[in-house]
Amino acid sequence: MSNESRMEVSASPLGRRIEAPDSPDARVLFPVPRAQARREIGLDARALPFVGGDLWNAYELSWLDARGKPKVAIAELRVPADSPNLIESKSLKLYLNGYAQTRFEGATDLRDEVARDLEHAAGAPVEVALIEPGDFPAQTIAELPGASLDEQPIGISDHGPPQPQHLHADARARQVEESLTTQLFRSLCPVTGQPDWAAVQIRYAGAPIDHAGLLRYLVSFREHRGFHEACVERIFVDVMAHCAPLQLGVYARFTRRGGLDINPWRGTPGYAIPPRNLRVARQ
Repeated sequence: MSNESRMEVSASPLGRRIEAPDSPDARVLFPVPRAQARREIGLDARALPFVGGDLWNAYELSWLDARGKPKVAIAELRVPADSPNLIESKSLKLYLNGYAQTRFEGATDLRDEVARDLEHAAGAPVEVALIEPGDFPAQTIAELPGASLDEQPIGISDHGPPQPQHLHADARARQVEESLTTQLFRSLCPVTGQPDWAAVQIRYAGAPIDHAGLLRYLVSFREHRGFHEACVERIFVDVMAHCAPLQLGVYARFTRRGGLDINPWRGTPGYAIPPRNLRVARQ
């Protein structure tokens, strides 16, 4: 992450002591332009090589009904990857916590207000769904499908920065389609340096990608500072550049922090589809 980007994000609530608002205030939402991180990996926002989105789960949403009785729900938020901005997570937590003492006639009114404010911050429509307690029993835990990369008996010495030279595919071999997963991914918050943990899925069609090299590459993010969304985009760009798959999808399920988890997915048009929101065990 460039010094310019760090200075920009340092103005956010991240890593600073902030008084929580006692009422909803969209002004606390801190949009972070995606353009800078994309320029660093050679992407033009006007011609992105992928489609996708950022799937958020907010587990600590509460408000009051018209009679003052507390209500709770899990908010599922879907921010499109082509939005100009991502939303810094601590600012989103502060914003959502501002609803705790606010009365609404019904959950639909709350949902519509949140969607409107997030759309303004992201610069694009944001889908908001509220999962209320009656639907909690239907929420399931499932791991990302695919063959695990993690039990390979290999040594790994590169733990940061990302080392795309580990990536290669055998262009002479018969083409394959496979899904590969790891539980070993870690990156660092670009401001605080705190660790961010994730399960990652690489799904592709094309020349077979070397599994050992792919795991070494993914582990090399271990000391890398970057937002979740930017890490997934870097993975997509590096795998495309070094392995040239015909189709590619990258999906990461990050563990929650502050009652929020962020799960970005990016894929080649026509190959990637919006994922089901299935929580993995560590979330």
